[in-house]
Amino acid sequence: MVLFPVRCPTCGAVIGDKWEPFINRVKAGEDPKKVLDDLGVKRYCCRRVFISHVNLIDEMVMYTKRA
Repeated sequence: MVLFPVRCPTCGAVIGDKWEPFINRVKAGEDPKKVLDDLGVKRYCCRRVFISHVNLIDEMVMYTKRA
């Protein structure tokens, strides 16, 4: 599970649907700049969300109350 924003917090553009293709292509060895260009992510505010995202959900789950 990944908590990636659906929209860019700055401009409101929809970016959530591009996360899976982005991360899969970067893991395959492609350059993040080229992948973002190919996906049509042009604004620097949207690009920073992709580049700076850190997936912390796995660490946060340890502190939740379980029923």
